[in-house]
Amino acid sequence: MKLCMIGTGYVGLVSGVCFSDVGNTVYCVDKDKNKINSLNKGIVPIYEPGLEEILKKNHKQKRLIFTTDLKKAVINSDIIFICVGTPTKKNSNSANLKYVFNVAHELKKIISKYKIIITKSTVPVTTGDQIEKILHNLKKKKLVDIVSNPEFLREGEAIRDFIYPDRVIVGTSSKKANRILRSLYLPIIKKTSRFYNTSRRGAELIKYASNAFLATKISFINEIANLCEKTDVDVKDISMGMGSDQRIGDRFLRAGPAYGGSCFPKDTRALIDTGKKFKTDLSIVKSVVNSNDKRRNLLTKKVEKILNGNLKNKIVTFLGVTFKPNTDDMREASSIPMIKYLNKKKCKIKYYDPSGEKNEFKKLKNVEYCKSISSACLKADLVILHTEWNDFKLLNFKNLIKKNNFKIYDMRNLYSPLKMKKLKINYFSIGR
Repeated sequence: MKLCMIGTGYVGLVSGVCFSDVGNTVYCVDKDKNKINSLNKGIVPIYEPGLEEILKKNHKQKRLIFTTDLKKAVINSDIIFICVGTPTKKNSNSANLKYVFNVAHELKKIISKYKIIITKSTVPVTTGDQIEKILHNLKKKKLVDIVSNPEFLREGEAIRDFIYPDRVIVGTSSKKANRILRSLYLPIIKKTSRFYNTSRRGAELIKYASNAFLATKISFINEIANLCEKTDVDVKDISMGMGSDQRIGDRFLRAGPAYGGSCFPKDTRALIDTGKKFKTDLSIVKSVVNSNDKRRNLLTKKVEKILNGNLKNKIVTFLGVTFKPNTDDMREASSIPMIKYLNKKKCKIKYYDPSGEKNEFKKLKNVEYCKSISSACLKADLVILHTEWNDFKLLNFKNLIKKNNFKIYDMRNLYSPLKMKKLKINYFSIGR
């Protein structure tokens, strides 16, 4: 099939590359000329394991086309995916849908024969209805079917998640569109997953409800971790005992920093806003957002406590600053408010992250990006293990730091407290 992905951000690029890898011809469209030029040279703008290799292979085979020419891409495609950003509006919880609607208005000018238009972007329930209003004349002439097909890609695991999805959700009442999309996804769904056809509104809400529930699990175990620290209980034992219950499951039950990234923070807030619009009080989701906000402050105060309130001129090292491993995504990462707070308290901050230097910290004085773990840890008073990259799992801190009385704050419970005690290292962790 011939597909058009509008937007080459995380969702559009990963989906487009993977669709081309199963034999489709895919046009990836973006207004950013520099980005398109880079992609045509094989330069990938995001950090995602395995993506660059698949991109180069399919681009070479001319199944993957990067262009700024929306009209040409749409005319030559059977299915149009809207993959533009839906960020949170400034000073609001609601999703900013202007990019989605701008695309709809552009499509209205171009389409002259049957196309399936799919919202791949995460959008609030009834967004498809609003797109349909924009494309009313096209819909009336039966030139378009507007479908919701949410993505469930985890950053750092996106290629695997696309190839081996838990489920494929297609929201449409059109038998024609459903048949075509089932055929499109056949190379994927015949492996491990199930294909679900639901209403368009249902598909839109499934995405938000899923993310809100996962965010709830994270916030829940983080609060239990707080209790574990007061009662001398290991939160890992709690996670194991709970996760063994099939009704609960063991995923997203690892205590750590506040959740971050491009999805959970904005999607929980957007869901609250949707509830407000439909006069439904989503009190649990509100509590999750509130708990997560408190989490950032709590862990920052814990750092201050570990250093006995004496932060001035202390060397604090962050190992990993992204919100999770195997991605360069800094959106809503807990490291940002922590580093900014410690910086104001006159700490000297050093950090190392396998995904490279971060723009978020470039303008801060006394915040240094280090190109190696050893240079980051050298002479540190406190090492904060913030993101559990594989690079950090087997470290000899005594050789790295070479000073007495240094401290480690392991926010991912990566290390053994018993081992650290034997090494006579001042060790702090989460919920243990």
